[in-house]
Amino acid sequence: MKNRPAYISGGQRVPFAKSMTSYIDVTTKELMSASLQSLVKKYHLQEQRLGDVALGGVMLGPNNWNLARECVLESGLHPFTPGYNTQRACGTSLENVWQTALKISAGDMEVAIAGGVDTNSDLPILLNKHLARKLIHLNAAKSFGEKLQIIASLRPGDLKPSFPAVQEPRTGKSMGEHCELMVQEWHISREEQDALSLKSHQTAEKAYQDGFYDDLVFEFQGLKKDKTLRADTTIEKLAKLKPAFDFTGKGTLTAGNSSPLTDGSSVVLVTSEEGAKQMNLPLLARFVDCEVAAVDFVHGDGLLMAPTMAVGRMLARNNLKLQDFDFYEIHEAFAGQVLCTLKAWESDSYCKKFLGVDHALGPIDRTKMNIKGGSVALGHPFGATGSRITAGLAKMLSQNKKGRGLISICTAGGMGITAILEAIS
Repeated sequence: MKNRPAYISGGQRVPFAKSMTSYIDVTTKELMSASLQSLVKKYHLQEQRLGDVALGGVMLGPNNWNLARECVLESGLHPFTPGYNTQRACGTSLENVWQTALKISAGDMEVAIAGGVDTNSDLPILLNKHLARKLIHLNAAKSFGEKLQIIASLRPGDLKPSFPAVQEPRTGKSMGEHCELMVQEWHISREEQDALSLKSHQTAEKAYQDGFYDDLVFEFQGLKKDKTLRADTTIEKLAKLKPAFDFTGKGTLTAGNSSPLTDGSSVVLVTSEEGAKQMNLPLLARFVDCEVAAVDFVHGDGLLMAPTMAVGRMLARNNLKLQDFDFYEIHEAFAGQVLCTLKAWESDSYCKKFLGVDHALGPIDRTKMNIKGGSVALGHPFGATGSRITAGLAKMLSQNKKGRGLISICTAGGMGITAILEAIS
């Protein structure tokens, strides 16, 4: 088994859009295929057989049980290229980058693609569980009398469809409700959250104006940039918004300081040095390491705090300090979550309890955080965020020509996934 570097060659994604708007008539497969096809075209991969294609999402229905392979077959890649699905909530596509990087590092393949998709405009709407159970029994019934008895038992309420909900099955609370508990525990103010959100929009807009996204985001369905981006927002406009999750008078999370429900897809090209030479691919950054963690949110830990632990373990393994980074890409599921994470890293007691270290990891230089915009502004299609961040960070490191970057993503289920990328010297 080899142990060689894996690299990020580049990425592609559709412009992200608020759910139920621009992509309301676009299927999940069409949305995912669009990013994959654009990547294949950009890097001249038509009819190339790659080692693997790892794709995934959260809101996938049973008709997308083989989504990755189906997308490969209409991507322009050689049909001998395999593909498979994954799901680690909001960390899905970073998990895919990690898996493909490990396979390349082990020498099992030379070039692979990782990515993800989510669209709340193509939700897998299910039958009511009572209707589903009756239909199963109806199908299994042997006699006409049995079938008639089951049909007679149907009630109007059985016809009510079941929509997937973004909430934790074990607590019944949404992610936003859980984050409200976190910001109250860490004493994060509404003003702090709104200020971070404003910066997210401002830096994203500047990045677009500077042309940073020109080769990362392609035009799709008439959109050329993320429709979630609000270049004209102000701190005054954000302050007028009402709480979106906690209506008791204590709520501070709003539609303005939370990432919106978003439709979108993204992909990243992962390669070995040899694979890059064979297919004439650029090398933007080295994929160094990755770590996952989980917290006991059912019994009181903050649902979205697991990345703090993952980062701590990853830093220790690589003999690094939290301050040893030139860029920090911290996923903005909510502005409050980012602020809780930063405050936890600065807490001696928290780091001792959850990270097992004697002192706090310390503060970061916030001028290095999400400098091209974050999920509050750019949007957050659950399965696509990890590869969106990876591609952007790799480009930043390539432009900087030195340094390293840290990725931190919180996910549903009380989990978190983090990664380190380095510039190629």
